[in-house]
Amino acid sequence: MKRVPVEESVGMVLCHDITRIVPGESKGPAFQKGHVVRTEDVSALLDLGKRSLYVLDLAPDELHENDAARRIASAAAGTGLTMTEPVEGKVNLLADFYGLLKIDVAALRRINEIEDVIFSTLHTGQAVRRNQPVAGTRIIPLVTGKEKVEAVEAVCRSDFPVVEVRPFASLTVGVVTTGSEVYHGRIEDRFGPVIQVKFAELGSRVLRQEFVSDDIDMTVKAIRGLIDDGAQMIAVTGGMSVDPDDQTPAAIRAAGAEVVTYGAPVLPGAMFMLAYIGEVPVVGLPGCVMYYRASIFDLVVPRLLAGEAVTRQDIAAMGHGGFCRSCADCRFPNCSFGK
Repeated sequence: MKRVPVEESVGMVLCHDITRIVPGESKGPAFQKGHVVRTEDVSALLDLGKRSLYVLDLAPDELHENDAARRIASAAAGTGLTMTEPVEGKVNLLADFYGLLKIDVAALRRINEIEDVIFSTLHTGQAVRRNQPVAGTRIIPLVTGKEKVEAVEAVCRSDFPVVEVRPFASLTVGVVTTGSEVYHGRIEDRFGPVIQVKFAELGSRVLRQEFVSDDIDMTVKAIRGLIDDGAQMIAVTGGMSVDPDDQTPAAIRAAGAEVVTYGAPVLPGAMFMLAYIGEVPVVGLPGCVMYYRASIFDLVVPRLLAGEAVTRQDIAAMGHGGFCRSCADCRFPNCSFGK
């Protein structure tokens, strides 16, 4: 840091804010700490009564915080992201569309082990909205060595992308609702409308809903018929418990599905089934999906729509963070559930 006349400060970095006061109107920074002085700034600085400034004169092997943040964000960002301009040395990444946020957590940790650098993100695997900030990066000092930013760029090249947003596919979904009480009209189905809304919010549509009794053959016929008619995903509701009359898991297996898991360490959502009939995912949805705003549906289905092949290991990992607090005023996804 050194003190120089304003006329000699072009290209140097301000070490302090410079305030502009308009009597009776406003008071605020005319130039902020970290600003690189430009030729056109000299006149304005003189008008503010500045004859000299405390500045940093960057060496060839040094980077200003704004340039460092731009380079780090650019190196890490994959598809589906827009980079903001630096504000006080920080650059944010915004989602370009409603989709699934994916973070390479191991690469992110290696980046944050590099001195002077911070890179923070939302949790991976969650749905994010268009223009939602999902990550931010900066360096801690005002200036850092180029070699540190180059080290970040090397990590990003080897594990690209570190951050990305994957779009949701718009699928046609077949719904099969089991249960003799609904099939015979003794009670009104409440599951179908909930499922239609949830899939619509994710950009998919329900082809149709089939009602069947607690009968394996009827359920198999309904599942296969929907697939034959073009359903790209099957959601089966009802009959997912271990009661002897609940035949849904057996029916999904009988339809030719390869089961990934029956049961998930998620509350609400323990009696969940994920299976595949060829390339078609089949989700067996427990009753909690109908009653809770956030459940196993909201942790798994967005990943399926983003094209992920969800494994048994993925489901097992959901136990950490899979316990819903059941808040009276649900704030999902702005909470710890599924994180």
